[in-house]
Amino acid sequence: MENNDSIWQKEKEKERRFRTLGQSIETDICIIGGGITGMSVAYYLSKEGKKVVVIEKDHIASKTSGGTTGKITSQHHLFYDYLIKSQNKEFAKKYLKANETAIQNIETIIQEENIDCDFERKSAFVWTKEVGKLAMIKTEVDAVKSLGMKAKFTNEIEVLGKIEGAIEFENQAQFHPVKYIHGLAKCILEKGGDIYENSKAIAYEKSKNGFVVTVEAEGKKQRISAQSVVVCTRYPIFNVPGFYFLKMYQELEYGMAIKTDVTLKGMYVSCEVPTISFRSYEEKGENYLLIVGNGHKTGQKTENNGFQVLENFAETYFPNGEIVYRWNAEDSIGLDKIPYIGEYSEIRENMYVATGFKKWGMTSSNVAANLITDKLMGRKNPYEEIFNSTRLEAIKNKEEMKNMLKEVGQSVIMPRMKGEKGKKYCAHLGCELTWNEVTKTWDCPCHGSRYERDGHLIEGPSVHSLEESENS
Repeated sequence: MENNDSIWQKEKEKERRFRTLGQSIETDICIIGGGITGMSVAYYLSKEGKKVVVIEKDHIASKTSGGTTGKITSQHHLFYDYLIKSQNKEFAKKYLKANETAIQNIETIIQEENIDCDFERKSAFVWTKEVGKLAMIKTEVDAVKSLGMKAKFTNEIEVLGKIEGAIEFENQAQFHPVKYIHGLAKCILEKGGDIYENSKAIAYEKSKNGFVVTVEAEGKKQRISAQSVVVCTRYPIFNVPGFYFLKMYQELEYGMAIKTDVTLKGMYVSCEVPTISFRSYEEKGENYLLIVGNGHKTGQKTENNGFQVLENFAETYFPNGEIVYRWNAEDSIGLDKIPYIGEYSEIRENMYVATGFKKWGMTSSNVAANLITDKLMGRKNPYEEIFNSTRLEAIKNKEEMKNMLKEVGQSVIMPRMKGEKGKKYCAHLGCELTWNEVTKTWDCPCHGSRYERDGHLIEGPSVHSLEESENS
């Protein structure tokens, strides 16, 4: 797409821009990634008196954080029955509490720092129009209640006509994510931190006092010396150690905003596949409806136009709406559906990671920021065990692991064995790229790197554009 700005990014040229890293520097903590997670980590650590540096390869909030619906909720679709069955009830209870606490933490930051970001408390719903999915909704209601939280079953919501049923979480929230992130940025700078945009981390190495991160900025390479490193790039850009490319995959979702006269009291996501998530947003007297969904594994060929499903949904239920923005964004998902937050690897001290948020990054980012801050400050965090980033349980998901290895074999080994010419291969681990006709991008089916038509890198884990890897 020539223009892939979400409704949150439409005024981004008016927002503050940060300088590019122009020299080698030293800091206490180098944070790689300027989305909501990296900025939240930097905010909490700067409050602790730590000297922090955030480096972002594009602009802060320019990728997934700027393409979200901006829902702040502990309702991570129909997830708690799954957690109870795949883990246990105590695990699920901690996960729920961690995310409920995150909602309150975000509200506290907004109030204390006076961040104008359109924060509102609203109920969140997962709904279905299919009789066959009704039992799943009711089971989830019982699961959430068993964890000590109020959850309501209803067969009536304010839109969509007749539904079979829905689960409601009360007292959740929504906001403008880009305004919030820029509010965090202001606080970080006031507390002595630094933020550098158009500054891409491409490598790191151990040093006597910690780490040296190599940063590519305006065609030159600079070095950041730091005692600790936190990787907040949605999908980790360093393969070794950690081997996160064996434990996660990425999904591409589509989004659109329509101008409408509808104002919603709640936030909604469907139980059906393809999943549709929507909420309303008001700005300067204008009402908008944000519709996001129809996700698929990045690089996967699909039968439907990515935006067509959303457009059909809008035409059916909001026929008077005018489409004013269209965009796409990626999300990382762990094989066991639980985020990885904590040490990058058991053999890499003072290096941390936050990834695999499964499309629920608004609360997960705050959970991660508090957990990592506690680790760096030498404090025990009550949730560190359930988000243990070095766990191996994820790769025991044999079915998903088999699918991942099959795709790698098909994308890396087979084309080269056949001697195929004229193919494009990912600069990350060499997988064959697929062309996405909807977004006009080259997408990697193995680990989700994406490139523009000319080979320029859009999203990682790759840190190189195609022409760079071909010439190296």
